[in-house]
Amino acid sequence: MRYLMTFSYDGSKYQGYQKQPKVRTIQEEIEKALYKIAGNKKVFIHASGRTDSGVHAMNQKAHFDLDSKMETERLKYSLNSMIPNDIFVKNVIEVKNDFHARFDVKTKEYIYKLNMGEYNPIEKDYICQWCKDLDIREMARALKYLEGTHDFKSFTKADEKENFVRTIIRTNLLRDREDKNQITLVFIGTGFMRYQVRNMVGTLIEIGEGKKKSTDMIDILQAKDRRKAGITAPPSGLYLKNIDYHE
Repeated sequence: MRYLMTFSYDGSKYQGYQKQPKVRTIQEEIEKALYKIAGNKKVFIHASGRTDSGVHAMNQKAHFDLDSKMETERLKYSLNSMIPNDIFVKNVIEVKNDFHARFDVKTKEYIYKLNMGEYNPIEKDYICQWCKDLDIREMARALKYLEGTHDFKSFTKADEKENFVRTIIRTNLLRDREDKNQITLVFIGTGFMRYQVRNMVGTLIEIGEGKKKSTDMIDILQAKDRRKAGITAPPSGLYLKNIDYHE
């Protein structure tokens, strides 16, 4: 039987989602629990994508296979009773055997939270503490140049074998109503490459600081050169918010 689970996690104490030797990862913690549930048999989970060290998820998705059928609520309860409390399985459903959590993705939504005000040590792992005034109108204008289908080579590590073309369907810049110093950047697209969102955010920050202009985003995209874009924003403010699948 194939199952799809939706889960959230605080990534601040993990070396990313993907299992790696000798470090703590989200995938490893969940697979350890599934090993016990499956009667000491290895179970591999296949996620919609990986997140890097320090990055969080609100609704990550992953599928896995079990030899025998289990009631989904019981499976959810069993998982949550075994995994660390900074990971939480929100639901588990049965899916078709040919479903794939990564290859069937229709859209992904990432958000990035940023604080322009006084440094807050309590929120340092969850909101990027930039602690400087930014021109958010100019940032909002620059965001719109990222929408559409583009070659995003300027915003990711160069790899000659990879296709850098992606489609960003919608972007937004939201300002917190209660705390005007906090903003959230929204990116919804068909897929994102490693560090792409953080590199786009870093470029937007430099635009907000006046180091670049909003229209520079056009030239950066056309350059297809990582050196033309801005810094890589810290992982603390980045969240994988939602995954939608083809029906």
